[in-house]
Amino acid sequence: MQHTPHLLRGLNARHIRFIALGSAIGTGLFYGSAAAIQTAGPAVLLAYLLGGAAVFIVMRALGEMAVRNPVSGSFGSYARHYLGPLAGFITGWTYTFEMIIVCLADVTAFGIYMGLWYPDVPRWIWVLSIICFIGAMNLCHVRIFGEMEFWLSLIKVAAIIAMIAAGAGIIFFGFGHAFPATGLDNLWAHGGFAPNGWGGVIASLGIVMFAFGGIEIIGITAAEARDPQKVIPQAINTIPLRIVLFYVCTLLILMAIFPWSSIGQQGSPFVVIFSSLGIPAAANILNIIVISATISAINSDIFGAGRMMYGMAKEGMAPKSFLRIAGNGVPWMTVLVMGAALLVAVILNWLIPEQVFVLIASLAAFATVWVWLMILLSHFAMRRSMTARERESIAFPVPFWPLAPVLTLLFMALVIIVLGTVEATRVALIAGLVWLGLLTVVWYACGLRGRSLNVGSSKL
Repeated sequence: MQHTPHLLRGLNARHIRFIALGSAIGTGLFYGSAAAIQTAGPAVLLAYLLGGAAVFIVMRALGEMAVRNPVSGSFGSYARHYLGPLAGFITGWTYTFEMIIVCLADVTAFGIYMGLWYPDVPRWIWVLSIICFIGAMNLCHVRIFGEMEFWLSLIKVAAIIAMIAAGAGIIFFGFGHAFPATGLDNLWAHGGFAPNGWGGVIASLGIVMFAFGGIEIIGITAAEARDPQKVIPQAINTIPLRIVLFYVCTLLILMAIFPWSSIGQQGSPFVVIFSSLGIPAAANILNIIVISATISAINSDIFGAGRMMYGMAKEGMAPKSFLRIAGNGVPWMTVLVMGAALLVAVILNWLIPEQVFVLIASLAAFATVWVWLMILLSHFAMRRSMTARERESIAFPVPFWPLAPVLTLLFMALVIIVLGTVEATRVALIAGLVWLGLLTVVWYACGLRGRSLNVGSSKL
């Protein structure tokens, strides 16, 4: 009997934890958090805590479904089964769209970072080179991919921890005569803890929630995890600690050392902190770190989008060619498609190098929140379809059911409203609604409903 290539379970708990870190902690933390700080002031810490709590409930809902049935399509498959084929189609392709545009932003950022060392080299050359490199890595065995992601993520995790330790030393002890101890007064000395009022905190939610985008890749890794019933809960349960450590502690340190109104105006605060410690090569060290962070994020996003397309192809919602798998268990066609899509970044960086980063990054916020909404709705529908005995035997239940998921659902709706009312993010909502409309038109125009029904609903 001929052996049919299939996805391999080569990811362990260490890989999955750092794949999630790689996707969720990228250039947004190093540079993008300045916009959220300028909107809310020090009270942005509350926005990150509130947003982090909502993301944790979303991930627990996804974890409950993933542990029950770890499939390659993850939340796209769950939406199709519990909410209907159209919902699955829109969710799967919206996640793929999210990953593509985030990758476009990150490969553009890579070109910007390389410009520090090679200012005379056109940016599009660096963009093309990183696309080829990451594409080659994603064609390797999934275990090799997991190892690379582990080490790349470890670099930026170590850098963040070093920054927190150095910043804490400056806050409480100072560093020489040039940098006296600052204490925590900067958190309320410049207009108060919430200088722009609570309206500023609410307005920052769109930026804050986008910063967490990508963490849902944990659900996608379940199909290739060696022991998903064990490693998925372990990875998800560490999310609160990661949010407090990598987002809240980092921003608290920055705003305690520097007045919140000055953050982002004097270059990267990471460079300033390391320079204050007498490290002359701070700019070069940080550049290495953010390049590692960018490569890590691109790596994870290509992995997630490729596996989502593979899962949708199995259910008749994507071309059958996406089902092609190499002998090492890698869906090579989806990797090539992602690489081809990212070539758009090469063209944009050649035509409009100055405007491209902001243009691309503003499109991902709506897609991120939409995917989380569909995860929550799928989870509600799954619970409703279960018998009382099945609900009692859930291996990894959402805490505080049903209150926590309901409050999280309302919170996500608030974020979408904020996207539409804040002028800076309104374009993201408009673009998102246009995208959903286009997907609906494609669904009916191409007769995908009949094709998906012919595939049949798998038992979840």
